[in-house]
Amino acid sequence: MPRIHPTAIVDSRVELAEDVEIGPYCILEGRIRIGEGTRLRSHCFLQGPLTIGTRNDLWPFCCIGVAPQTLHFDPRQEGPGTLIGNENVFREHSSVHRSIHDTEPTRIGNRNLFMDSGHAGHDVQMGNEVVVANGAAIGGHAIIEDGVIIGGNSAVHQFVRLGHGCMISGTVGTALDVLPWFTVTLLNVAGSFNIIGLRRRGFSSEAIDTVRWVYRLFCRSGLPVAAAKAKLQERAGDPIIDQYIAFIGQANRPLCTMRGRKQSMREPAESGS
Repeated sequence: MPRIHPTAIVDSRVELAEDVEIGPYCILEGRIRIGEGTRLRSHCFLQGPLTIGTRNDLWPFCCIGVAPQTLHFDPRQEGPGTLIGNENVFREHSSVHRSIHDTEPTRIGNRNLFMDSGHAGHDVQMGNEVVVANGAAIGGHAIIEDGVIIGGNSAVHQFVRLGHGCMISGTVGTALDVLPWFTVTLLNVAGSFNIIGLRRRGFSSEAIDTVRWVYRLFCRSGLPVAAAKAKLQERAGDPIIDQYIAFIGQANRPLCTMRGRKQSMREPAESGS
């Protein structure tokens, strides 16, 4: 049966798998379901509606499923809540807020790492194997695709989409959609691409050259974005190119390129995660 420390406060509506561990001074409120192998180490605060999958590791003072930080939301409103996948780690003081709408929950996928004070706002849709470093903040409604790295004390604006494998360097941010494998090195500037991340994922030299071509097309060629999109379409049929075409087709905000970069700054070298 679940191991619940005597100092923990667990709502009668909470459903726990047989081997869940609830540590000292944890508080679980509302309709919450927690899967097998999940551990709440101590002082965790959870609010439902909330579903947490298997083998998640929650460290002290993390807050999951709490009300959105907006003046127009009644914190007593439950809504569809929050859905957490499997094998995620939420380190100290990290937080995930529940949905502000009536239909879809905030979603966090599998094998993600939230470091100390990492934050995902209401209605964020996060994939798998994402790293949210210390103090990084993700605004509401943002879409974070698989394998993204968000550096320490960086910021992702609400409604932004971050493409597969892209990287946000520490202490910067973006209010623009970031194409897969691009690296944001200054505010709203994609100054490089994630070549080390590509290598770690086992991409071939040919595939990396394709990503390099796309990066140079959008960020170094001097072409307007519309013209770059047209040239990208000329290579449709290549699996990697098709991923970029699909991403652009789903983008709701302008794309993050090199526009706005100060000319006096040296161009950063190709970087990686």
